[in-house]
Amino acid sequence: MKRILATLMLAVLIIGKLTTAHAFDLIDPQTWGAMNPHTWPFTLIPIPEIATDPNGGVTAGALFATLFKDNQNQISDIFAPDINYNTNVGAGGALRFLSFPSENTQWYAMAEAHENIQRQVDMNFSTGRTHDQWWSFDGRLFFERDPTERFYGVGNWSRLGGETNYTTQQLYVRGSFGWNITKNFQVALVERPRYVRIQTGAFNSINQTVYYYPNQKGVNGGSEIYNELRATYDTRDSADIPRSGGIALIYGGITDRRFMSSASYNKVGANVRHYWTLAPRVTLATNGYVQYIPAGNETPFWSMARLGGQEDFLYDQMTLRGYGAGRFVDNNMYDANVEVRTRVFEADVFGTHGVAEIAPFAEAGRVAHQMSQNPVSSLHPVSGVGFRAIAEPFVVGYVDVGIGGEGAAVFSGINYPF
Repeated sequence: MKRILATLMLAVLIIGKLTTAHAFDLIDPQTWGAMNPHTWPFTLIPIPEIATDPNGGVTAGALFATLFKDNQNQISDIFAPDINYNTNVGAGGALRFLSFPSENTQWYAMAEAHENIQRQVDMNFSTGRTHDQWWSFDGRLFFERDPTERFYGVGNWSRLGGETNYTTQQLYVRGSFGWNITKNFQVALVERPRYVRIQTGAFNSINQTVYYYPNQKGVNGGSEIYNELRATYDTRDSADIPRSGGIALIYGGITDRRFMSSASYNKVGANVRHYWTLAPRVTLATNGYVQYIPAGNETPFWSMARLGGQEDFLYDQMTLRGYGAGRFVDNNMYDANVEVRTRVFEADVFGTHGVAEIAPFAEAGRVAHQMSQNPVSSLHPVSGVGFRAIAEPFVVGYVDVGIGGEGAAVFSGINYPF
């Protein structure tokens, strides 16, 4: 879903600017009447799809996107089915519907299937995002069977030669109920029951995790009920496209065998992000993250801190865009990111204000087994550049190219990486 919709947003900006948008701007709307796309409540765009993923391989196909607009000419809904072929999981396709009724409430639903193992169902509903009322809620139902996962062993210096492949089959429900003490300060309770099984992956040319690491904790899967308490202080000017302010989060969570989990561990962490408007078209974005598992000798590898790729639905996977997702895994993690988001082009596309950004970035991170290890030693540095397409006020598509110690990697998705 993420890589495809990034392609969608980039195509909307480019096609709209170079063809229809400007052409119809020069014509009297009364002359064309219903044939003028500026008057339509939706826009249908067939888009060739070409995408890459460091773990998943190359995907090619076609996406048929329908963008619906509200009375303010802002994108309110996106319906985006596609058919494609992936070099590793074969032929398949997906149905997606994203809705942006307001800044306060957003939701989406998605289902995907491919010929070889790959399956996914993902539904999310979020309300109270602006903290204008006393409560907020975020709920997610997620099922996947992903045969492209990688595991290199535990540790900050896990060997590239130790690469293995596995399939994650998991089902989880995550609910977050927040009490908005003020518009900026929230305390929230998070509950996440999760069922996981680890199976043979899709790559015959790579060692299989279940055989290569037979004694790794969690290699046979497991189940857990994760309970978390978190506090957030948020001064961002926008939850989706921030240009000033910041957000600070601290949390503590526990999973316990005595409460229907297959392992006991706890974790604590903090995340700080801040945004500075350096010029009308330039925003400096920064991110810092730290996570510890102070009591976790039983922690399965799929619940440890994961560093690499783009931020995942499990928020203890953090961004390091010169490596594939989950390249480094261990109990503890430190990560820092900075990028300069520069608006290089703006235009009204079918009545929606579109923006193209270029964002050079630098970042570094590491994982660690002991809490006493130095967080700024033995870092893995990455540099690169991001290309962003924005449909204000809610939608961001991105393509990021990063170079790390093991070569280059390309990622794409919806929303900023941080």
